[in-house]
Amino acid sequence: MKSRKEEKAMEIVWQTPEIRPQRQDYIFRDGRRHVRPYNFEFICHVKKRWAGKTIVDLFTYEFKGRPYDYYVSAVKSGRIQVEGVMVPVSYIVKTSQKISHFVHRHEPPVMTCDVSILQEEPDVVVVCKPASVPVHSCGQYRKNTVVGILEAEHGLAPLFPIHRLDRLVSGLLILAKSSSKANYFRQQIEGGMVQKQYIARVAGEFPEQEQLVDANVIHDPRECRSTAEVSDLSDDTLIKGKTACTKFTRLSTNGIHSLVLCEPVTGRTHQIRVHLQHVGYPIANDMLYLSKLVNGRSTEGMGADRAAVNSRPFLTSGFCENLSTEHVDPNEDFSIDPMCTNCPNLVPKGYDVHEEALWLHCVRYSAPGWTYECPYPDWASLS
Repeated sequence: MKSRKEEKAMEIVWQTPEIRPQRQDYIFRDGRRHVRPYNFEFICHVKKRWAGKTIVDLFTYEFKGRPYDYYVSAVKSGRIQVEGVMVPVSYIVKTSQKISHFVHRHEPPVMTCDVSILQEEPDVVVVCKPASVPVHSCGQYRKNTVVGILEAEHGLAPLFPIHRLDRLVSGLLILAKSSSKANYFRQQIEGGMVQKQYIARVAGEFPEQEQLVDANVIHDPRECRSTAEVSDLSDDTLIKGKTACTKFTRLSTNGIHSLVLCEPVTGRTHQIRVHLQHVGYPIANDMLYLSKLVNGRSTEGMGADRAAVNSRPFLTSGFCENLSTEHVDPNEDFSIDPMCTNCPNLVPKGYDVHEEALWLHCVRYSAPGWTYECPYPDWASLS
């Protein structure tokens, strides 16, 4: 006869990526969409540089999100296994071995905004992506993604995003319903046939004349930040980074901020953000690229703008009027895992729940034979 402890352990259902998001997986609290914490099996295979380390040392040095003592307990309890079996804490891993880590997964929250469907065709769905929501699974995000929410709330799957938007960027997102349609779009993008348009609200009075910025972009993945570099004809120093070009056109200004149309010719990481910083007009609430002085004017005065945005969380992206609140239950609970380093909190440790939407929005993608557009957000009005 099994003990009560063994019976309880057998009740745990360990989710894998094959288990799809469901509508009831979400909890809505304080203007944020949360994911109910769930049991999940992370799977990886031992890389060459990991071989020869003990299983505990491997996790301690390669996955720093949890303390050493946790990994010792996880190995001893079978939460970390090698090739599907328990191993001692002194076990030495070998190249290509399968390692499973069974965790109580807490995803970061995102803003409580619907992923609104702008257009749906037999092989394409076009949506307005809210700021703060990643496009697809990455890092700590799996269900709290555009792809996950569309599957949970609209039954749309599988979906293949044909372009990317940074997590804090909002606007037009095109997803194919088949890999063949996705390849069709990607071939057009790689062939330079697709025209892309964004709008940004920048600091200062942007020049009336069209600005063409041709500056290489160097991305530092460790710092999650890019820099721009321009060649000096009098210097033979080799220019680093990838070639990048963006055209900027002022649409309006109130003397403090300007609304700028951004048309990237290339598609580098943070290209629009870093090119706007390069010409001295960074996005007005982009804390990653705001410099101390912007065109001789201190950025300290922008604190009021940020405070206004934070005080109106449903207006930061401009598309949060249709909130998915039908599942709100202030007394709603979730299972507590005694080994979880995040429980009893709903939000994972180290996450800034007060982050705001970036004032950068994708408005139009077009190519021969098709055009898709997205409405402007509320912050595009400078009145």
